[in-house]
Amino acid sequence: MDISKINDIINSQKDFLNKNSNTISSRILLLKKLLLNMQIFEDEIYEALSKDLSKAKFESFLTEILLVEKEIKLFIKNLSKWSKDKKVKPSILNFPSKNYLKPEPYGKVLIITPWNYPLQLSLTPLIGAFSSGNTVIIKPSELAPNTSSVLNRLIRETFPENIVSVIQGDAEVSKILLSKKWDYIFFTGSTRVGKIVASEAAKNLTPITLELGGKSPCIIDKDINIEKAAKRIVSGKFINCGQTCIAPDYILVNDEIKSKFIDHLKIEIIKTYGNKPNHSNDYGRIINENHVDRLSKMINEENIVFGGHSIKEEKYFEPTLILDPDIDSLIMSEEIFGPILPIISYNDDREIGKIILKNPNPLAFYIFSNNKKFINYLINNFSFGGCVINDTLIHYINSNLPFGGIGNSGMGAYRGKYSFDTFSHYKPILKKQSMLDIPFRFGPYPKSFNTLKKLLSKF
Repeated sequence: MDISKINDIINSQKDFLNKNSNTISSRILLLKKLLLNMQIFEDEIYEALSKDLSKAKFESFLTEILLVEKEIKLFIKNLSKWSKDKKVKPSILNFPSKNYLKPEPYGKVLIITPWNYPLQLSLTPLIGAFSSGNTVIIKPSELAPNTSSVLNRLIRETFPENIVSVIQGDAEVSKILLSKKWDYIFFTGSTRVGKIVASEAAKNLTPITLELGGKSPCIIDKDINIEKAAKRIVSGKFINCGQTCIAPDYILVNDEIKSKFIDHLKIEIIKTYGNKPNHSNDYGRIINENHVDRLSKMINEENIVFGGHSIKEEKYFEPTLILDPDIDSLIMSEEIFGPILPIISYNDDREIGKIILKNPNPLAFYIFSNNKKFINYLINNFSFGGCVINDTLIHYINSNLPFGGIGNSGMGAYRGKYSFDTFSHYKPILKKQSMLDIPFRFGPYPKSFNTLKKLLSKF
């Protein structure tokens, strides 16, 4: 897309915002239209996700379509309520007065989305941004071209271009878009690119949300149901071929159960994907050959206890378990973002801290334990975006919980009401009554300073 076309779309959205005609009822109608079109485009979405990532149909429904449809329905049901002014308790010093917060849209929003969940991670923030009254431009990843194409047609069938538009292209297009003046930027992707986005946003003092990643640990206590833990970890790690920002990135397992735990991981992988995962219809593929090379480099010279096989031209990488890598190795220094699971044993809590703090502020934090003291120690002593105890990934499903990172794993949060809050500026309003004034507010100031100081300090 040429620059003039990009400028035309941005200007048309600016003109639409200036007309101030984006009513709540009109937004709800378009949300209903989006929900209907999701059903119309459903088969095309499945096909596109299969072409881009070899996603199984049910996995695509569960992790892409279902989450989007639930988010749409949530906003249809609650948007009118969320958009109302919020009363705030007045201060006695302003008595008598009415105080409230009025939510208003930021304006023009840019959403840059990744390739690993190319539909869901485009539409979920869009729903929040649009429903809050903003106009939106989505820049999807060029690495998932089939899904980006379907997304583009879905949006064009649902929204006028001056309200929501998709702009496709490579990194140069992203660079052009980031050079424009936005009222809000929402980015999902790597920490490296997130820093670039933050730098560009800072030039115009544009507020941002960054949904990044990091090395999310999974800590396994000795007092657990090993079979159930292994099953839940295999599901969370190897869904979408490990290309999930909140997938367990490495395991820290109590040394007393290490061997038994690894045996159960192997059993669950075979139960889920068979002895030859490349023949399984439920096992996805790596996004491209470059990422296969990147993953292969990670396991070079590591102690592989399961898997390790890849077929570059098929973008296939087998579920792989690595035992006791060096904490300074490549595989323990970078986010894996693939079906490789390093396993490190520990004997005491001090060893856990040493490893986790090597890569602080993960996006997700997983604990498998029935020991309340141990759980509380981990929760209270480490910083993370979100935590799940005795399972993986499932916190993202609950739209009543905010989803977001901290530090290297991002800033800001969204999902459900938190999305509405993220994409809304709450204007504080104070309406003072004219009937009464507190006299000491005005000069000449009272001479009884100490008495009034004590009195006012109590409020």
